[in-house]
Amino acid sequence: MSERLLVGTHKGLFRIERSDRGRWSIARSWFLGDPVSMLLVEPGGRRLHAALDLGHFGVKLQRSEDAGETWTLAPVPVFPPKPEGLEDKDPMRGVEVPWSTLLIWALECGAPGELWCGVIPGALFHSRDEGDTWEIARTLWEDPRRSQWTGGGYDFAGIHSILVDPRDPRHVTVGVSVGGVWTTRDAGATWSLIGSGLRNAYLPAALADDPITQDAHLIVQCPAHPERLWMQHHNGIFRSDDAGAAWTEITEVAPSSFGFAVAVHPRDPDTAWFVPATKDEQRFPVDARLVVTRTRDAGASFEVLSRGLPDEPAYDLVYRHALACAEDGERLAFGSTTGSLWVSEDQGDSWQSVSHHLPPVLCVRFEH
Repeated sequence: MSERLLVGTHKGLFRIERSDRGRWSIARSWFLGDPVSMLLVEPGGRRLHAALDLGHFGVKLQRSEDAGETWTLAPVPVFPPKPEGLEDKDPMRGVEVPWSTLLIWALECGAPGELWCGVIPGALFHSRDEGDTWEIARTLWEDPRRSQWTGGGYDFAGIHSILVDPRDPRHVTVGVSVGGVWTTRDAGATWSLIGSGLRNAYLPAALADDPITQDAHLIVQCPAHPERLWMQHHNGIFRSDDAGAAWTEITEVAPSSFGFAVAVHPRDPDTAWFVPATKDEQRFPVDARLVVTRTRDAGASFEVLSRGLPDEPAYDLVYRHALACAEDGERLAFGSTTGSLWVSEDQGDSWQSVSHHLPPVLCVRFEH
């Protein structure tokens, strides 16, 4: 059972540990003052990766081989040179897409010794040597349909979700905001756009069901049942039972189906958690009441979980990578834009407040 977690924030990386008496508290910190956009804890827990967004100084990757005792700079994914004369514009803003890494938005393990990295602008990188070198997934980057990808919350499209099939690491599925769901079954040699059943209600009817217009906020996969995916979409909550080929919209979710974060139980594909916000234009909890929603029956019904969460008005928003479920499926943690952090040890039935004074939380990961 995991006894500690990592929290990436706008101003540093923090380790949170559980005491023998069951209290969770800040144990140590790294990179204070630096935004930490993404984290990866490799199996075994000794090897950690932290992506830093240093503004004018660019994107950096820090790597630890000893569970955070020491860190060293690691190579960052680099785009190939842009061919002279090539026009590559964001279709929404009409500005040139930069061929450089602006933000590391996703990090996942692949086959043994391999890593995947999703970035803004929307590109996927693959490392076959534990992150020492990176190669762009060229067939995805060069797919002519990428010209239809647009920025969502950021100026340019980005890859925020990477799902590696535990039965076959050559089968990789990614979520693009805004650009839909793409999958490869040959380690990136070829890609397919999937996602029938997804719907963007705010688009004209002719475009609403087009798979490439879909704004997936986050996609997660049940490790024990990899065919089952859950998606928090801009339009609401969706479930797939065939690895993302087709999706079912889950409606009638109180208090709201809008949000960014989703987590799935590692063994029970029917159990998933969400942290709802009001709607696109009002990104705070419904009626200023912070809650977590949970389904245990594949979306047929939802419970509203609030024990231990604020009784007073709360305006916390939980970003897409700031909700995590531990490997045991019992412990969860989430952090918010107001710098608050909560942990649950009973699948969300009750929550323990860890801090209300962290910097805004960008990502949360349990350590193994």
